[in-house]
Amino acid sequence: MAQEFEALDIRPRGIQISNLSVSYQTQTGDIPAVNGVNMSIAPGKITGIIGESGSGKSTLAMALMNAVPRPGRIMGGSVMVDGIGDMLTIDKKNRRKARGRHIAFVFQASQNSLNPLRRVGSQVMDLGRSHNVKDLRALIQRAKELLGQMGLDADRVLMSYQHELSGGMRQRVGIMLALVLDAQVVILDEPTTALDMISQASVLEIVRNIQEERRLTTILISHDMGVVADLADYVAVMYAGELAEAGPIEEVLAHPLHPYTQGLIKAIPRVTGPLDQAVALAGQPPDLRALQVSGCLFASRCPKRVPSCEESRPQYEARGVDHYVACFRVNDHD
Repeated sequence: MAQEFEALDIRPRGIQISNLSVSYQTQTGDIPAVNGVNMSIAPGKITGIIGESGSGKSTLAMALMNAVPRPGRIMGGSVMVDGIGDMLTIDKKNRRKARGRHIAFVFQASQNSLNPLRRVGSQVMDLGRSHNVKDLRALIQRAKELLGQMGLDADRVLMSYQHELSGGMRQRVGIMLALVLDAQVVILDEPTTALDMISQASVLEIVRNIQEERRLTTILISHDMGVVADLADYVAVMYAGELAEAGPIEEVLAHPLHPYTQGLIKAIPRVTGPLDQAVALAGQPPDLRALQVSGCLFASRCPKRVPSCEESRPQYEARGVDHYVACFRVNDHD
């Protein structure tokens, strides 16, 4: 087991995000991508973060690791991780140790995390050396166990280059690399987007089984409400860099309060029934400059808007047990 190469504290870690803001520098000025986000990530649970492309969810995920690429810049806030501290203020040495060792990231495009010039097994050992793992044999054994759990021929995969693996196999390798050092927090950024339906179902089942076995704190980034509904315990809905709604998945699916959440649910494809049951959201996602307007960010696309929606920004506040929403029309929802 992993503990053979180093004894680790593998208790689930929660995350408290407070007033987190991220902007991208452009020639025309700073454009906010994440604006004052406050939320809690429950330890040992799966939290889904959902929204259309450009909603800020992937930027939020990178900010949790204090790894927003340039020209992005974290403008303020805090990301308190249990047992680690504030990822935005701890020194570089401890931040680097936390990444990979305690907090792991699985990229949307699995090949982005793989070196095309090195075999998978060599990359596992490189990862171990970078985190001062002394027993590399035990680390390779752990990698084999994880690959076996994922239904792969571990020996063959470890001897392969990334181009010798299918998309589904590469995605599994990305998950293995995220878990081989026994990280307690795993961030999955659109882990099934590039996969066919069979591979997608297989990867989601792997995520579910490993999360249950190891009580991982898992953050699932997705634009697909169906994927989040299938896996998550809790969901946060992002729109234009802000949280529109958040709560336990069963509560949000049964009683969505924000018109944007309602639209995402209506857009979930059905396997049976009339084809027009799934209704696409009207309009287009806003430009990030929309964060600079004074009214509700969703007002231009909202079928329930009233004049006040274009005049001021609704507050993000509790509307039940652990259920939060930012909408003036919350009491009028269907």
